[in-house]
Amino acid sequence: MSAEIIKVYKQDIPAVRFIGKKYGNNDRVDGMFGKHWGDWFQNGWFDIIVKQTETDLKTVYEDGDAYIGLMHKNEDGHFEYFIGVFMPENTSVPDGYEHLDFTKGTLGVCWVYGKEADVYMHEGECVKKLKEAGYNISETWCFERYCCPRFTTPDEKGNVILDICFYL
Repeated sequence: MSAEIIKVYKQDIPAVRFIGKKYGNNDRVDGMFGKHWGDWFQNGWFDIIVKQTETDLKTVYEDGDAYIGLMHKNEDGHFEYFIGVFMPENTSVPDGYEHLDFTKGTLGVCWVYGKEADVYMHEGECVKKLKEAGYNISETWCFERYCCPRFTTPDEKGNVILDICFYL
């Protein structure tokens, strides 16, 4: 079985500050950014960001403690991929990291269910499902949201859920 979209819904999100590191197409390894995710865990880079606040990230918004793969095409049309975390607005940015501020908004969320190797690269299908649900999405920014335990703990079939989100 390949991956399938099993849930589509709207979610409100407060103003947040994304803190992370930026990658481009030249940073892909075998077409993906997985190697860089490994670097993040190995080097404790998520922990450095999370230590910038005493706020429990689960209280910022539902799923606020998830790791984020933020995607976007810049003004020149070049693809950019950021790895990091959404933090409370105005959170201090540690040296060596970049930040992007997002205003309060609403997300269109798709849950992509399947084996981990199969849940990636379904943004186009998610756009279609969100539009079918009547949502007007902004295709400027989208992100993969790696929620615990949906993504981190496979179910009895060995499947996980990757959230793919777009601002509405």
